[in-house]
Amino acid sequence: MAYDEGLAQRIREHLGAPDHITEKRMFGGLSFLCGGNMAVGVIGDELIVRVGPDGAAAALSRPGARVFDFTGRPMHGWVAVAASALAEDAALHGWLDQGHGYALGLPPK
Repeated sequence: MAYDEGLAQRIREHLGAPDHITEKRMFGGLSFLCGGNMAVGVIGDELIVRVGPDGAAAALSRPGARVFDFTGRPMHGWVAVAASALAEDAALHGWLDQGHGYALGLPPK
C-alpha cells in the first residue's frame, strides 16, 4: 500500500528534525517514531495517531477520526484520521502534537 507523500512531508515540516524522531516504513505506510515509540503515521491518505487509551474517546469525537483497525481488530489508543479532516494545517498540527506528546511520555525503546 502506498502512502500520501504530501502528507508525510507536511508531518516532517511540522515535527522538524530532532534526534529523537525517526521514520520507518510500517503497516504498508510510513511511521514517525519518537524515542523508538510510534507517534503518528501515514497509511494511504490517512493519518494514524497514537492517542493512548485515556485520549481515545475525545479523539474519536473529532471530525474525521475513527478507530484504527488495520488488521480488522481495533487498536486501542490509536485513531485514523481521514484526509478530508487534515486540509487545514491547524487541524493536522493538533493531531501531530497529540501523537508526539503521547509518545514522548513513553519510556524510550
